[in-house]
Amino acid sequence: MKLHVEQTDLDGVLLITPPTIFEDYRGEYIETYNQQMYKDAGISVDFIQDDISVSRKHVLRGLHGDQKTWKLVSCLKGSFYLIVVNNDPDSPQYKKWTKFTLSDKNRKQVLIPPKFGNGHLVMSDDAIFHYKQNTYYNRDGQFTILWNDPAFNFWWPVENPILSPRDQGL
Repeated sequence: MKLHVEQTDLDGVLLITPPTIFEDYRGEYIETYNQQMYKDAGISVDFIQDDISVSRKHVLRGLHGDQKTWKLVSCLKGSFYLIVVNNDPDSPQYKKWTKFTLSDKNRKQVLIPPKFGNGHLVMSDDAIFHYKQNTYYNRDGQFTILWNDPAFNFWWPVENPILSPRDQGL
């Protein structure tokens, strides 16, 4: 199998179909990461930490990012609406954003570069959000963009998501 990589509207943000997705009467097998295949596709990020978050319907997490972390995001269970936004004031695409629907059905992944924020809204009853990153988690080094910041004009599929105090701007 071969990794399928697509460039998105934002420079450096890639939409990836994993190399192996197999389903039969027993269930499914998905190869979510293969270092050599990703390197062969031009993705040479050295991932060192994996994290997951489990959330229920209409929970919105984010938008968060930092200056140095690459993230490879996927949905292990359920579905969520993902926004990725360029937060680099030196970029011609500053404040531009794009959206994706990731699910346990489409098995798509999104590669998110440093200086980009991401946030996701759970659309199924519950969902498992998985991401690999090339740095160790450092909350103090992160920026937060409010989900409804008018400077970005985000569109979300629900009007009143469930938010943490941090994501409410408190």
